[in-house]
Amino acid sequence: MESKNFESAKQLRHELHQHPELSNEEEWTKQHLINFLKSNTKLEIVDKGNWFYAAYRAKKGGRNVAFRADYDALPMDEVIDVPYGSRFPGKAHKCGHDGHAATLAGFALEIDQKGADRNIFFLFQPAEETADGAIQCADLIKEENIDEIFGYHNMSGQPFKSVAVIDGTAQFASKGMTISMKGTPAHASDPDEGVNPSFPIANIINAIPEFTNAMKKQGPVVCTVIGASVGSKAFGISAGEGELLLTIRALHEKNLDELQKNIENLVEDQAKRYGLSVSFSYTDEFPVTFNHKESSDKVRQVAAAKGMELVEMEEVLRTSEDYGHYTELTKGAYFYIGNGEDYPQTHTNEYDFRDELIETGVELFMGLAEL
Repeated sequence: MESKNFESAKQLRHELHQHPELSNEEEWTKQHLINFLKSNTKLEIVDKGNWFYAAYRAKKGGRNVAFRADYDALPMDEVIDVPYGSRFPGKAHKCGHDGHAATLAGFALEIDQKGADRNIFFLFQPAEETADGAIQCADLIKEENIDEIFGYHNMSGQPFKSVAVIDGTAQFASKGMTISMKGTPAHASDPDEGVNPSFPIANIINAIPEFTNAMKKQGPVVCTVIGASVGSKAFGISAGEGELLLTIRALHEKNLDELQKNIENLVEDQAKRYGLSVSFSYTDEFPVTFNHKESSDKVRQVAAAKGMELVEMEEVLRTSEDYGHYTELTKGAYFYIGNGEDYPQTHTNEYDFRDELIETGVELFMGLAEL
């Protein structure tokens, strides 16, 4: 990667870091990235409203390869002392999407200056954290007849600048589940006069380990209690409403569907037993992240050719990514670049994207663009 391009991409990363925006709020971020590309390249910019992509068109009828980066931040405070720290309380780039976007922009500079013998599409995606970004941007695959797509995530616990990849499923499918239960409030001195959802909610939580363990014979599943609330701080009232928040995830989407159905059956049984009404709602629905072997082999080939340390992943990541919406429609792979074995994990206060990964990501993208 040209040193001047690396410095430009690094500065861009710091600017994005200073202006974090949460999922589906990324107006400044999107426009800043567009302005950067317009100022530094001659690439075609295609603005799709909530998202955009840039295009390098080598020739009509050529092979079409896309590269994707996300750019939303997390609802967290910036607590580490960096000169480019977040200017907005309660918002920070604690997952490294600022670095992903800067990598893709740096790659765009290289392609614009050096050219390519195929059509290259630079996809900048919002709202990865809430799982509703990729499903919007997947239109690119059909509109531009994308033959293959690549993307990466930074990864702590993995050797610095190493490249990790796996064939087939790379990350679990998951979704957020909200269970709302409604009974009847009563005076706290006569709780039997009402219907309090606290006991069935407690029963549901206690039952989760047993039936998830039973399901693991068919494939790995996880059910995490995110939060539970019953009533309010009013000591004279026996609660009449409650809510339970769960995240469910599984290696196979069929097992995720089965886990969801099992929980719904358990909840409905408890609701009937106690005389409660119940409703379910779902959010943050992530598909399985799937790598096509032909594409992941290309990642291996480029890493080897460039002398990068290659890590063959032995286990599927239990975290989720909405990248799977792309590889449901075309070939592709999602790989991981190491932050260091002892580096703070993403989504933690101590984390910050390491600028050096920009250059590693660009070099990998450049190699993949040539295959």
